[in-house]
Amino acid sequence: MAADYFTIAERDHDLQNPTSREKLLLLGERLRLGPDSRVLEVASGRGGPALLLATELGCRVHGIELRPAFHAAALERAALAGVSERVTFELADASEAELGGDYDVALCLGASFVWGGLAGTLDALEPVVRPGGHVAVGEPFWRRLPLPEGYDARTDPFTTLEGTVAILESGDLRAVAVIASSEDDWDLYETLHWRAVEEWLAENAGDPDAPEIRALHERFKRAYLRYGRDYLGWAIFAGGKRS
Repeated sequence: MAADYFTIAERDHDLQNPTSREKLLLLGERLRLGPDSRVLEVASGRGGPALLLATELGCRVHGIELRPAFHAAALERAALAGVSERVTFELADASEAELGGDYDVALCLGASFVWGGLAGTLDALEPVVRPGGHVAVGEPFWRRLPLPEGYDARTDPFTTLEGTVAILESGDLRAVAVIASSEDDWDLYETLHWRAVEEWLAENAGDPDAPEIRALHERFKRAYLRYGRDYLGWAIFAGGKRS
C-alpha cells in the first residue's frame, strides 16, 4: 500500500486544522451546543473536534472519515476519553454516504473538497440540519489581493473573507459567527507536519514512496513560508438555517 502524505504528516495532530481547543469551544458556545445537541462532522479525521465537543459540552457526535488510519485513531481516542457512548465514527466517503438528517449542527472543517468546494458542501449539509440549526465550515480565504507574482493559486479556489460569507449566505443560511485562526494556530498546524514527516523519512529512508513524500513536504513548506502565512487566512464560518 502506498504511503499517504497526510496520514504521515498529521499523525501527531490533536486538531487537524489551524485552530485551537479554545476556538472550537467558542464555536460550541456561539451555537449553543450542549448535552441535547446532535452534531454531524464530515471528514472527522482523528476525532479531535468530536471528542472535544463530547467531553466538554456533552454533545452526541457522528463523524464520517475516509482514511482508515484516521478512523482507527478516532475510535481509540474515543475509548480512551470514555465517550464512546456519545461519539460514533463511520469509515466512508462522505460524498457517497447517507448523511441522515435533523442534526443541530453539521461541521465540515477544512474539507470542503469532499463536495468540490464551499458551495457544494453547503448544498450537501444544509438539508441535514433542522430549521434553526447551524452549518459550520472551516475554510481558507485570501487575506488580501492581488496575490504575489509567482504564486500559483490555480489549485486554491478560495475567495476573500467577504466573498466566503457571501457564498455561505447564498442559500438558506445566514452568518452568525466567524472564528478566525491566528498566526500561532497556523504555525502549530504547519510545523507539526514538518516534524512528523521528517521523523517518518528518517525511519523509512528505503521506502519507495519516500522521494515523493519528501518532494511534497518541501513544496508545502516553501508555499507556506513564502506566501501562505501572509496571504492565506482560515476561519470557521457558521451559518444559522432559517426556520
